[in-house]
Amino acid sequence: MIGLNIPLFNYANGAFIMIVVFGLVIIGLIAGVYLMMNNDKKKKSEE
Repeated sequence: MIGLNIPLFNYANGAFIMIVVFGLVIIGLIAGVYLMMNNDKKKKSEE
C-alpha cells in the first residue's frame, strides 16, 4: 500500500522542461508543413 502513493507527475525531474521542448517541436512541425503547403501553391500558380 505504501507504493501506491508515488506521484505520477513530478516537476523536479525535468518533466516541465521536456513538455515545453515537446510543444516547441510540435509547433515547428506544424509551421513547416504550413510553409511547404504555401510554397507548393506558389509554384503551381507560376506555371
